Amino acid sequence: MKKPNLLYIFTDQQRPDTMACYGNTQIETPALNQLADESFVFEHAYVSQPVCSPSRATMLCGLYPHTARVPACNVRLPNEVQTVAEMVSDDYRCAYMGKWHLGNEIFPQHGFTEWVGTEDSYRQFFSSPDLHEQVSDYHRFLSEQGMVPDSESFGEPVFSRHFEASQEEALTKAAYQGDRAAQFIRESGEDPFVLAVSYLEPHPPHMGPLNEYYDPWKLPTGPHFRIRPPANASLLNRVLSAYYMESQEEGYDLRTEEGWRRIRGRYWGNVTLVDRSVAKILRALEESGKADETIVVFTSDHGEMVGDHGILGKTVLYEESVKVPLLIRVPWLGRHQRRIDGNFGHIDLVPTILDLMGQAVPDHLEGVSRKEVLDGEATLADNDVFIQWNRSDGHPRAGEAAVNPPMATPWRSVVSADRWKLNLSAHDQCELYDLNTDPYEMVNLFDVPEQRDCVQDLARRIGAWQAAFGDRVVLPQGL
Repeated sequence: MKKPNLLYIFTDQQRPDTMACYGNTQIETPALNQLADESFVFEHAYVSQPVCSPSRATMLCGLYPHTARVPACNVRLPNEVQTVAEMVSDDYRCAYMGKWHLGNEIFPQHGFTEWVGTEDSYRQFFSSPDLHEQVSDYHRFLSEQGMVPDSESFGEPVFSRHFEASQEEALTKAAYQGDRAAQFIRESGEDPFVLAVSYLEPHPPHMGPLNEYYDPWKLPTGPHFRIRPPANASLLNRVLSAYYMESQEEGYDLRTEEGWRRIRGRYWGNVTLVDRSVAKILRALEESGKADETIVVFTSDHGEMVGDHGILGKTVLYEESVKVPLLIRVPWLGRHQRRIDGNFGHIDLVPTILDLMGQAVPDHLEGVSRKEVLDGEATLADNDVFIQWNRSDGHPRAGEAAVNPPMATPWRSVVSADRWKLNLSAHDQCELYDLNTDPYEMVNLFDVPEQRDCVQDLARRIGAWQAAFGDRVVLPQGL
């Protein structure tokens, strides 16, 4: 077989329960359903940090955020930190399409020589003032359709995200990316390719052409929907919940159940919008005759709370924020669904992908290849995953006096192989959850005397991980 291609698709802020393979039988995602039916489906896939830029550094570089030196959003990925596109052999044609969020947003970089930019929202983080003369490819596309920019940034007229999200489906960012990615595949020729397609959706703004597609009152919810964290939960979780449960976001009153349900319905609508775009890409892959020689990876950079524990967004260590869907289709290993039990960390994505492609796995990567798991020669039964939160980066919005201070407190978390989660912070209430009996994380067991041995064991694991990976964040001592 010739060198395999890589189609690496990821969304922004998508939780697993927006797909049928993770139990959602109501949402319409036929393209992702079909992909899942032909893929390895990972039951418990975790991000390295529940916010965009740090997580993307891990997903693309195989390094933890603190090692990649991207501890927070809007931090530029250092030039010397390699992405997967810089790790494959030189004969690969490497393209990136969509949201980057790792600096110099719309310009080719880090081994991706072909680039389709979609975001004009990060212009303030360009590395040089002269770059502000440029706008994204998607901006130019909208202008060609006769659209007039509704905003301005650094002297240039630009389209706001709300304007972009208000377009009819054919002109949405998601549809545009699907068209461009399908075109790339059809015109890719004989050289092997790496194509990364990164969607903004279902990230806010929670609006789009499918705003009313789902009946908000028919959406399933869990027992933690709109339930504020208990008094012994972390201050971070409590203040975020208090903030959002008394706020008005995206035009909806989150003091009411209706407001939360309508935002959740819009969120589902944008997942379906992405699915329709993914369908174009997968169709092009089949029609080009390249499907059987292409690894397809689908995942997301973090999850979304959409009202669970009374929180909107990410940036917390609850499962809805740190767990994501993960599908890997490897045609020569069979196009049928296989479930992968156990914990999988995004830190292992890059080495696994490279190994599946037959490419050398660099020694500096901090994850390990899980190819043997896909080959059926190993399992994830003993795999702990480690998650970090490094500091505030302006979420949920700058100037919220009650919210931003606790968000500036670093956290380290472990989800153990036997499904216990310990969240540690030196300046906040620590948390321990038994995900086996309390999957919604409603009862914090950290201060329960009978759980001291468990806390100490998991804290030791976090300490050993810190020592192994040079993490210097100070955590509680003497647990």
